[in-house]
Amino acid sequence: MDPATRDFLRRRFSAYYASTDVDLPPAAESREWGYIPWTAGGTTMVRHKALVDLGDVGTFLADEAPRHVYFSAAEYRAPGAGTMDEKGWLAADLVFDLDGDHLDGVDESTPYPEMLERCKGALVRLVDLLTDDLGFSNDDLQVVFSGGRGYHVHVREESVRTLDSTARREVVDYLRAIDLDIDGLVRTETRRGTTRRMLKTEGGWGARTHRRLLAFVDELAAMDEADATARLMELDGIGEKRARTILGAFETTPEAVRTGNLEAGGPGVRTLVESLAREVVADETAPIDEPVTTDLRRLIRFPGSLHGGTGLVVRRLPVAGIESFDPLVDAVAEPFTDREIRVEVTEPGPVQMEGDSFRVEEGVVSVRECVGVFLLARGRAEVVQS
Repeated sequence: MDPATRDFLRRRFSAYYASTDVDLPPAAESREWGYIPWTAGGTTMVRHKALVDLGDVGTFLADEAPRHVYFSAAEYRAPGAGTMDEKGWLAADLVFDLDGDHLDGVDESTPYPEMLERCKGALVRLVDLLTDDLGFSNDDLQVVFSGGRGYHVHVREESVRTLDSTARREVVDYLRAIDLDIDGLVRTETRRGTTRRMLKTEGGWGARTHRRLLAFVDELAAMDEADATARLMELDGIGEKRARTILGAFETTPEAVRTGNLEAGGPGVRTLVESLAREVVADETAPIDEPVTTDLRRLIRFPGSLHGGTGLVVRRLPVAGIESFDPLVDAVAEPFTDREIRVEVTEPGPVQMEGDSFRVEEGVVSVRECVGVFLLARGRAEVVQS
């Protein structure tokens, strides 16, 4: 990025901050603050700042117009101290990070809008796990579009704020179903001297697998025998003979199968449940970035700030609004929507912004400022000097 482009973006970021009110996080005075200015290279972090060092945050942002702005998930006795030991750790929010470019099937060829949409799907799964399995309410969660590749979820419920790194890693392992196996989803039940193995149905991955089992049984019930056999054979470890055994168990002991009795139908039903459990894990886990959650001193993007790699707003959104949220519409900074600017495109290609999809060609073009800022911040264009 050339100096003229950096200077232009710094001035436009300053205009955004001058026209925007920012909301501070809880206990803002106990958190460390950091930022990256518009220097060559764009990677020099200024950190170990307390709120008192910045003064009024709105004024600081308008004056300095940094490229990126962060605050700590942790609270400290002395947040501005120069070393972590001197800060005096008190507690930390439980923070989850989802990056679209870390998702399976996403690579450098994946269009940016598609990556964001797929990451929103991962966010929906994460929120479902946090509320349905771990028992948090929607009010316990603050969901934030990162302004770049994905989403952050902050949990500030008191019971989790003093968890150490090991406990937070256990949360990550659960959400990602690390080392999950069928034995962990099974309970042993003894009745009248008879012991049987039952799929856990009261919550967690066992309950999720049980729901998948019930849906699958209903799916097969609507098919004729040939189609049901073929459908079973699509699953791992099930050949034609085992598929017919499973269908026989559905006919002779349907309620036993539906309740998750792994003894019904012999090893065929167990194989079925194992295969469905693997599907559930593939479909419903949340691919969160472990180091962000386990790091007790992590800096995270400040909601309301601008992302220096896109020019988009780091935007809070309600849990109920996740499905309808479109970052390329709802995270566009308002001051960047009212005029056109000229940029020299160095990386032509598709662009999607504010509901419009189009292609920019190489060379000097006139575009809406929100598009121009996006191209400049992404390194796809340079500013045209007058």
